[in-house]
Amino acid sequence: MRHIVVSFLPYNEWFLPSAPAFTFSMMHYEHLLYEAKFCPPRNFAVRVAEMPRPLVFTNGCFDILHRGHVTYLSRARALGASLVVALNSDDSVRKLGKGEGRPLNSLEDRMAVIAALGSVDLVTWFEEETPLARIVESRPDVLTKGGDWAVDAIVGAIEVRAWGGSVLPIPFEFERSTTALVERIRNMHACHG
Repeated sequence: MRHIVVSFLPYNEWFLPSAPAFTFSMMHYEHLLYEAKFCPPRNFAVRVAEMPRPLVFTNGCFDILHRGHVTYLSRARALGASLVVALNSDDSVRKLGKGEGRPLNSLEDRMAVIAALGSVDLVTWFEEETPLARIVESRPDVLTKGGDWAVDAIVGAIEVRAWGGSVLPIPFEFERSTTALVERIRNMHACHG
């Protein structure tokens, strides 16, 4: 265990030379707990087979996490015993035409943020244009997407229904959009830059 000693002075005694210093110790961890939720595609089928059922599967870019995302993921998790999130790789996001410079956050960073959520049990990714391979490998009991998706337009809907699973678009509770947020920031920067 590595100890780091940090000293600071109370705000009202900052300039007094006799003010007491406070110290605390910080433990060093080799891995962060949420990293255990990371799963490369090559190990995905094995990890998913060990997860409690019913299994819920969703996918997306999740470039800048916002309230709409976390509410959606919480609602998705409530539909089963486990929630798997498959993220678009950086190249896959670029192919979607989300705009210049997207994704703003790398796959590694997006995985960390999603994995840190209590509603998420496992995070993987896909390089292809769609997550169909991860869907087939996991055979989810429930396949979800946001409420802006028609059931028949959800990739994997045919396959999931064929093995008796459900396909459920989850209605938006909070109208949020990463693309709109990025555009708003760029417009503000252009006006003030």
